[in-house]
Amino acid sequence: MGDKFRIDSHKLIYHPKHVVAFLDGSHDWEKAKNIYPIYVELSPMGTCNHRCIFCAYDYIGYEPVAMNEDAMIALMREMGKLGVKSVHLAGEGEPLLHKQIVAAINAGYEAGLDFGITTNGTLINDRFIQEALGQVTWLKVSMNAGTSRTYTQIHRCKPGDFDKVIKNLQSAVEYKRRHGLATTIGAQAILLPENAEEMEILAKVCRDEIGLDYLVIKPYSQHFSSNIRRYDHIDYNDYLYLDKLLSACSTSDFQLIFRSKTMQKYAQPITDRYSTCYSTPFFQAHIMTSGELYSCPSYLKDERFFLGNVFETSFQEVWQSEKRKANIQYVQHGLDISECRHNCHMDQINVYLSELKENRVPHVNFI
Repeated sequence: MGDKFRIDSHKLIYHPKHVVAFLDGSHDWEKAKNIYPIYVELSPMGTCNHRCIFCAYDYIGYEPVAMNEDAMIALMREMGKLGVKSVHLAGEGEPLLHKQIVAAINAGYEAGLDFGITTNGTLINDRFIQEALGQVTWLKVSMNAGTSRTYTQIHRCKPGDFDKVIKNLQSAVEYKRRHGLATTIGAQAILLPENAEEMEILAKVCRDEIGLDYLVIKPYSQHFSSNIRRYDHIDYNDYLYLDKLLSACSTSDFQLIFRSKTMQKYAQPITDRYSTCYSTPFFQAHIMTSGELYSCPSYLKDERFFLGNVFETSFQEVWQSEKRKANIQYVQHGLDISECRHNCHMDQINVYLSELKENRVPHVNFI
């Protein structure tokens, strides 16, 4: 039934004005400094109530800190005025642990921002559902097993959390349907040797017990700074057989998105697809709980990608700073992308931009 959400692809094609601005200004700082990111990942909380065995951000340390409410709301409003389109609440910790997350979402929504949330789902409660769910474009819950036992082992959490998440999602879906909300509610699973045999079970839980809009199953991606190395050499060719089996779970109301394209690329060198990361620092950014802004979420705590602190100065000042100017030069002329994280969020976007920038396709005028 396809991937109507384009999760295994990209959506930059729906932002032609931004692409034109990039093509025209990526080598001209006076123009480049005014090209703001379409998408910002923001981490309201530094800590998490789970300790998933695949967590890429374990190296940051799960600091028990929260973004200041007033500063976060002011940041949301400023980003909306500057033309940022979307904010993804995720990052180092569990975003719904933040006690003022509902107020922040509503303030950002009023400022014109679209919100996506990746959460483990244990903290979805009535207040969040009633006061914030309608302002969220999509809510995606990380569910990395089809049974409580395996879920507890992978998430390293309380034994009852699997059933709690199912109940919370059932409440969210019921409220969405009763009030006619447009919010997309889905789930994702990192495909691992420990859970591969449970993906069909999980799909049926998501479809039949909860009533989700989709379940996406995607490959693990090794973060070069992560302390976890147990999946560094996983071979996803061993799991491609699941594509046909799981795709049969899709219906007119539920999509099973098995990211086979991304899995097939897992062992391929990035340089086979493009030679430069054109998306950084133009189309995305990451703001840590501390307010530190990085041009790429794969390089948190790496000074080469640190642009400044948006709580010490404004977002605009950080984005137009000399550090971002230097970062543009470094990414375009100094970064060895063979050392980058495989299948990063911007991978498909970089393929697209490289075709535009490097004229990889011959005879382009014969449309």
